[in-house]
Amino acid sequence: MKVLLLGGGGREHALAWMLRQSPTVQRLYALPGSDAIATLAEPIAGDPTDASRVAALAEELDIDLTVVGPEAPLAAGVADALQAAGRRVFGPSRAAARLESSKIFAKEFMARHQVPTARFAACAGAAEALAALDRFPPPVVLKADGLAAGKGVVIAEDRAGAEAALADLFAGRLAGSAGQRVVIEECLRGEEISLLALSDGERWALLPPAQDHKRALDGDRGPNTGGMGAVSADELLPPELRTRIEREIVAPVLRGMAAEGHPLRGVLYCGLMLTADGPRVLEFNVRFGDPEAQAILARAEGDWATALLSVAEGRLRADLLRWSPQPAACVVLASGGYPGSFATDFPIHGLEVAGREAQVTIFHAGTALRQQHWVTRGGRVLGVTARAETLAAALEQAYAGVEPIRFEGMQYRRDIGRRALAWIAAGARI
Repeated sequence: MKVLLLGGGGREHALAWMLRQSPTVQRLYALPGSDAIATLAEPIAGDPTDASRVAALAEELDIDLTVVGPEAPLAAGVADALQAAGRRVFGPSRAAARLESSKIFAKEFMARHQVPTARFAACAGAAEALAALDRFPPPVVLKADGLAAGKGVVIAEDRAGAEAALADLFAGRLAGSAGQRVVIEECLRGEEISLLALSDGERWALLPPAQDHKRALDGDRGPNTGGMGAVSADELLPPELRTRIEREIVAPVLRGMAAEGHPLRGVLYCGLMLTADGPRVLEFNVRFGDPEAQAILARAEGDWATALLSVAEGRLRADLLRWSPQPAACVVLASGGYPGSFATDFPIHGLEVAGREAQVTIFHAGTALRQQHWVTRGGRVLGVTARAETLAAALEQAYAGVEPIRFEGMQYRRDIGRRALAWIAAGARI
């Protein structure tokens, strides 16, 4: 089949890597792709959020399946345009994508369908938000309603910090136009886990669990980022807890979306807090996480292109989804200053040495090839990923892959997976 992949970041590099291994993929295109993805797919210049252009391109190239990587094309209605043109697409409609593109929609949807989540208030203006703060003792969580590339969440430790963050959100300084409406939430305590499911709108299949690391600095300190690393291991969710999450969260969400006339075909990403009172939803995404995708897909086996096609056709074939029992880990190397302002175009050294490490795969998130040499081009630059017999061994190999890599200002967390190892050692119980 001929496959078109939308996007050009680290998640899309991992998707291209996975799709290229499928025996059914004859041609793989990427819009816009990247210099790294170009080693796996044929890049096409253009804007992946231009729905009419994507649909026309799929028609022109006679694409059998379009796989949407990032959230912005989904929010722009790319899947709708492809479906209207009679083209198969892995990714939900704009209406279903509101689970991610609007935090307020997601919270109100959960309230309608009795999906467990944090107590919240939806606020359309600064005065309303300041009044709502009285109902939430600190620490309090503030979320921009719209898409903010993983940076629209603030955990305020006190009232003064909450008021300052609200001022930044409504003024557009923190999340741009995404912060014109805000969700205020109680701050949940527990272990944070991600559980993803592939859904054809009626049926679903759970993927292995993962744990992301959102904060920029070791010890879960510093500002929120798009993700500084991730691990995936079956031991993160014992079978009984996995079954409970499927029963209390995954099933009601997917059935609720279908009942409201917006069946979700693609990925349902559940960001969860495992609290003393049970699992609670922190957020939904409607695509693979980044960098969770790197850790999860490093464990993928089987014909994934055909599996994704079955989702797009509304006939999910869960038998095609096979997984290595080996855990995987991804360590993100970021530019100095990220998630704030940062400089780019610094030469990257040591990639050839790192790539020779056993079981290590390097996914490019923000790089470019200049005169046959890789340079930095983004906030998150590389995702060094490894798979091994144990999570501890996968982490050791991933950090061994990090060791020879250098570029000016390079920063990364040195404690990826530490909480997961402790959680697993404690029995992963709530």
